[in-house]
Amino acid sequence: MDCTQQTKHIRGTANSQCQLKFVNFESDENHNSHETEGLSKKHLVVRRGKPFKVTLMFSSQTWNSHRESLVLEVSLGSQSERIPVQFSEERYDPHSWSAKIYPGDVHPQSAGIHICSPVRSSVALYRLVVHIKARQSRRSYRVGAFVLLCNPWLKDDPVYIPLDVQIQEYIKSDYGVVYMGTPHLNINRPWSFGQYEPGVLEACLTLLQVSPQHVRDGNKDYIHRSDPVYLSRVICAMVNRNDGLGILEGKWQDGYNDGVKPTEWSGSADILHRWVSSNRRPVRYGQCWVFASVLCTVMRVLGIPSRVVTVFNAAHGNPKIQEYYSSAGEKLDLSKDSIWNFHVWVECWMRRPDLGAEFDGWQVVDPTPQGKSAGVYRCGPCPVVAIRRCCLGAPYDASFIYASVDANVVKLILQGGKEVGRELDTEGVGQLIYTKSIGSDAPVNLTGTYKSKKQKQHGSKRTTQGSTSPGGMSPGLEVSLSIVGVPSVGESISMCVTVTNQSSSPRLLREHLNAQIKDFNSNPEQSFWTTRKEVRIRPGEVLRLHHTIPPSEYESVLAGDDIVNVAVVINDVRTEERFLATQEFNISLPQITIEIKGGDSIQMKEQHTAQVSFINTFTKTLDGAVLTVVGSGLLQGKQEARLVLLQPGQKIEKTVTIMASSAGTKLLMATLSHGNRVVSRSFHKVSVTAA
Repeated sequence: MDCTQQTKHIRGTANSQCQLKFVNFESDENHNSHETEGLSKKHLVVRRGKPFKVTLMFSSQTWNSHRESLVLEVSLGSQSERIPVQFSEERYDPHSWSAKIYPGDVHPQSAGIHICSPVRSSVALYRLVVHIKARQSRRSYRVGAFVLLCNPWLKDDPVYIPLDVQIQEYIKSDYGVVYMGTPHLNINRPWSFGQYEPGVLEACLTLLQVSPQHVRDGNKDYIHRSDPVYLSRVICAMVNRNDGLGILEGKWQDGYNDGVKPTEWSGSADILHRWVSSNRRPVRYGQCWVFASVLCTVMRVLGIPSRVVTVFNAAHGNPKIQEYYSSAGEKLDLSKDSIWNFHVWVECWMRRPDLGAEFDGWQVVDPTPQGKSAGVYRCGPCPVVAIRRCCLGAPYDASFIYASVDANVVKLILQGGKEVGRELDTEGVGQLIYTKSIGSDAPVNLTGTYKSKKQKQHGSKRTTQGSTSPGGMSPGLEVSLSIVGVPSVGESISMCVTVTNQSSSPRLLREHLNAQIKDFNSNPEQSFWTTRKEVRIRPGEVLRLHHTIPPSEYESVLAGDDIVNVAVVINDVRTEERFLATQEFNISLPQITIEIKGGDSIQMKEQHTAQVSFINTFTKTLDGAVLTVVGSGLLQGKQEARLVLLQPGQKIEKTVTIMASSAGTKLLMATLSHGNRVVSRSFHKVSVTAA
């Protein structure tokens, strides 16, 4: 922004007395002091409860502080407050507006004024008017505007977070990681929050201005915007479009031809820019990690510490979920409830005076439109500690969030429409909860902050018990299913079914093993691989049955983001009892190589070359291979390379020229697809410094 703004004389009579000519908003000094550098090129951006300096520059007539006093007026909507400018070195009152001139800040034709807002000021764009008052006259000048944000550095602010490394990670960092996939194999998906991209802060302010709360009663909304609990509920609802002019429209199935497929987004700035430029029409399309990442951007911009959190095996619906399987191990699409392989929400840091100090700290805020909270599609903020303590009546939406991480799953085996067996899984839901580490892309396990009971170690075998016999005695058979190693494209998938006969009798068993492809948020499709065999097991014996699925069996059906559901049903031939064990996993995909010539740290507005390549590690030829490269803030549009046939072992590559328009962390995303199916997707982090 310009360091000076010309004033507009709005009231009073111009005469020989001192006239205000310019106001210097001292943007460089203030932005550095308030940790707001790069957030806006249009406005002065400062944090509440901390003084900022403006310099008034007068016309040739010298300002006489004995004859003429200064009064500042800050306004928000129809509300305004007048602040007499005082000559003082006293400490600032954290609960009221103040304006002070220190010794040495007064010169013949200028005066430096230090303005401080209350620590509980509302987050908004404020207008500033300067009044010069003499005994018989008053002159008033509109001098511009400034943006006031929350202040996590200040102890009295409800969003205060104590450690500087936390502020760097959860406020200042414009880069994050979303964890996807399954507990068996996590995928790190980088995300550019983009709060330093031009126009992002202004888009966040617009979001508040078009909220239903502001449209209904602007003055009331402004008053409540001092509270981060209120802000998070408003913003959570506005990230999805289900209740008005929100940012994103969700879609979880069918085609995405009339928008952008959720997996193609890599940053928030592009989404916010599209929303603003389309006159606030919803951007198509989002899914949970997109909703959460955009929410995290808005919260960080407004000064509320935030992080993206992934819950693996998240339940959606009830605290008791039912799943259905055929007697051959095929999962059936019969349940109204569902378990997503992963679900992504946001944790925001704030005090909760409405609940008491014991509930301060991280709060779950989930913008994915799944259900209504007080009649609006939003969820939270709910204290994480309330979930851990099972305080299901805690506001907001504690029972819904608790079910997401701790529901029980009843798995029913059906034959001819009748139940012939069931398993109870009390530990599968929410078995792993991750967020990005401070200063690293490695995950931090948050499971213990949500769940008080002892968790099974990641990677351990899950054991399920069969239903009891008609006489009420345990059938004495234990079945588990495990995946051996990390499945990779081009290699066989190895599995082991372990059967333990704890009874005193031998058994004749029939094993049915079934594999299906599924999306992360839906039930599986038709089976692509099955096997069955008959085995005998002696009393006390532990039987291990090994199976492999060769690449030729899955490569034609498996796409880049797909997950495999495997289930085994063991049938006791004599008693007709059935035992079920299941696993879901994703496959490690071949990587796309992205290299920046000269290194990954570049300067703004300088051209650099990026080399992108992919080698086909599949055993089959890929027809119509397309290598696509995109990068918000680095590239204009898509860059593509195409091959009619990409043979096994063959390379496809693309050279692109990148240039960054703003500082911060940017992402290049490369996708390899064939026949409209994504084969692989890779990301590359680029650090951009100011020239």
